[in-house]
Amino acid sequence: MNMRINIAAVFLAFFIVLVGCKSSKGLTSGEKNLGLSSKEVIKANAKKSANFKTLQSKVKVVYTQENKSQSHTVTLRMLKDEVIWINSALNLIRAKITPNKVSFYNKLDNTYFDGDYSYLSDILGTELDFKKLQNLLLGNAIFDLDKATYDMSIHNDAYLFQPKNQLSLFELFYIINPSHFKMDSQQLSQATESRFLEIDYLNYQEVNKQSLPENMKIIALEGDQETIIEMAFKSVSLNEDLRYPFKIPSGFDEIILK
Repeated sequence: MNMRINIAAVFLAFFIVLVGCKSSKGLTSGEKNLGLSSKEVIKANAKKSANFKTLQSKVKVVYTQENKSQSHTVTLRMLKDEVIWINSALNLIRAKITPNKVSFYNKLDNTYFDGDYSYLSDILGTELDFKKLQNLLLGNAIFDLDKATYDMSIHNDAYLFQPKNQLSLFELFYIINPSHFKMDSQQLSQATESRFLEIDYLNYQEVNKQSLPENMKIIALEGDQETIIEMAFKSVSLNEDLRYPFKIPSGFDEIILK
C-alpha cells in the first residue's frame, strides 16, 4: 500500500475515537422508546455529548483494503476544541491537527504535510474542518442537528434523521439509538462521484460519567474500491495535563497537493 493509504489509515484511526479502560463500563441501554418527538430526541442526544478538557487513549486499528489488512497501534491525545494529536509506535508517524491546519510527518519515507484541510477532505470525500472532525471522534453529528432543518422517521427500530432539503453535494443520514440516544451511524453518499462513507458506532461506554464510543467501524467506498477500518480503544484517561509536541524533522520532503 502506498504512503497516502498508510497516512489515511492513521488519520481515520482517530477520526472515530474512543475509548476503553479498566475504570470504564458499558453504556447502559434502557428500553427502546420510539414515541418521542424529533425535538425530544435531539435534546436527549445533546445531553449525551461528552464533556471533558483532555483525552488520551491507545487505539488499535485494523485497516483492510483489497483483501489486504494491516494493524496499527497509536497514541491519541485531544485538547477539546483546540488540538488532536496522534503518535505511532517508535514515533514513525506523528500528526497534529488544530482549527487552522493539518500537519504530519512520516519517517518511513521522510515526507511531511503542513497545510489546510484539503488533504483530509480529499480522503473522506467531503469538506472537513476541525469541528466536523472532532464531532466524528466523539460520536456527535457531523453537522448541527436541529428540528428546523431535519425530518425524523422510524427505521429498523431506531430514529432516522435526514435534512429536509438534502445537500447538493451529498446525501446525509443520522441513525440515533432509541435506548441510550447516542449516534448509531452516520452516512454520507455522493452518487455523482460514486462515493459512500458510513461510520458505525458499534457500542458505547461510560468513562468518568461521560458517554464515549468504544468500538467503531468505518466503511468507505469510492468507485469499486472498498476500505474498512475497525478500531478498539484502550487505556483512556480524561482531564490530565498533556503535551502535544510536534516538529517536522529536517531534510524531509513536503507532500504537495495537486
